Amino acid sequence: MKTTEQKFYEMGVVPVVVLEQSEDAVLLAKALIDGGLPCAEVTFRTAAAAESIRLMVEEYPDMLVGAGTVLTTEQVDQAMEAGAKFIVSPGFDPEIVDYCLKKDIPVFPGCITPSEAAQAVKRGLKVVKFFPAEQAGGLEMIKAMAAPYPMLKFMPTGGINPQNMEKYLSCDKILCCGGSWMVKGDLIKKRDFDRIRLLSAEARKKADALRA
Repeated sequence: MKTTEQKFYEMGVVPVVVLEQSEDAVLLAKALIDGGLPCAEVTFRTAAAAESIRLMVEEYPDMLVGAGTVLTTEQVDQAMEAGAKFIVSPGFDPEIVDYCLKKDIPVFPGCITPSEAAQAVKRGLKVVKFFPAEQAGGLEMIKAMAAPYPMLKFMPTGGINPQNMEKYLSCDKILCCGGSWMVKGDLIKKRDFDRIRLLSAEARKKADALRA
């Protein structure tokens, strides 16, 4: 049985999804799966998040669906009740991290400072999010911060695109990249799922080539 981290590594890219309407969830999930990215970090930025996760998981139980932008333990509960398989938070919130660890829920908190990385290591975490990646110093910052914490791997998210993902994925400190360019809001709004599938396939192909 592969771990969440192993699945992230194999895909190389984790689609970060904002869904305004849960009716789009299943078609979006199919487009991602057909494009070779059977994964979605559904952000809790909208009221449709929990229902979207539930619909995706019901239709595609093997898909790796998780919740992003989780800010409270109540949202953790909502996400897990909907069927989420992992939790991502934008920053390091000790309450959320400890709550997830206590319940044996895979959790990936945001860490952009050595102090936050230290808190993650202290709790036995092996993988953390780095957000907002480009704005917080990008790969050079990750390399500098990773030096005293060789046990940590990072998931940079924020400003990642097809042009710069190569530099990230070529670094051994990077588990995978979080990206939204293949699932942009306007594409979902237009229900252009063919385009989403195509962009997902291109991202997966590029990630596979970099990791070959």
